[in-house]
Amino acid sequence: MQMAFGLESVACAGSNVVHHPVAMRLGILGSGKGSNFGAILRAIQSGDLEATVEIVISDVPGAGILDLASTAGIPTHTLIEPRYKSRLSPEVEEELVRVLQAAKVDLVVLAGYMRVVKAPLLEAFPRRVINIHPSLLPNFRGLEAWRQALEAGVEKTGCTVHYVDSGVDTGEIISQTEVPLIEGDTPESLHARIQAAEHHLYPAVIRQLAKENR
Repeated sequence: MQMAFGLESVACAGSNVVHHPVAMRLGILGSGKGSNFGAILRAIQSGDLEATVEIVISDVPGAGILDLASTAGIPTHTLIEPRYKSRLSPEVEEELVRVLQAAKVDLVVLAGYMRVVKAPLLEAFPRRVINIHPSLLPNFRGLEAWRQALEAGVEKTGCTVHYVDSGVDTGEIISQTEVPLIEGDTPESLHARIQAAEHHLYPAVIRQLAKENR
């Protein structure tokens, strides 16, 4: 199913990012070091993904994802939530929407963003917010999904890109990649293999969405 994006010509100077004549404008949300953002950025820089990252937003001051963005010449914004640990207050989420809209973002990409988003963002960007989760949803929702899979003794797990809804890892699935469990796996070794799969899957899904909505 296609989404309606307002794609337009863009040209930015002074950035390491390759900008294409017609490109999907991305807004990235992240709380950590930004490994999935890094994979998306590399796909753009190599020409494999016709997109531009217009802004990177974090809820964690000094997060690694902000450093990655700054190094690439991409604008950053830190939006702190003082009241809640796992979600945003309505006023903070409304500010998030304003920042994304000011950047004229087509698609909001959650890349290790550790907060649940609700109506303000989802209503402003209907079917234009996506997330990647380290399991084959609907199995193993929530935190440390790789550890959940290992403890459950399943033969395979993987990663899932899905649309974001008001639940936790409950949105419509877009694409998945399987990762088999190997004898002797630890949470760390399994997590590393899932992350490697994520770094291929996320840019590929964004590339497909961009092609479908030109």
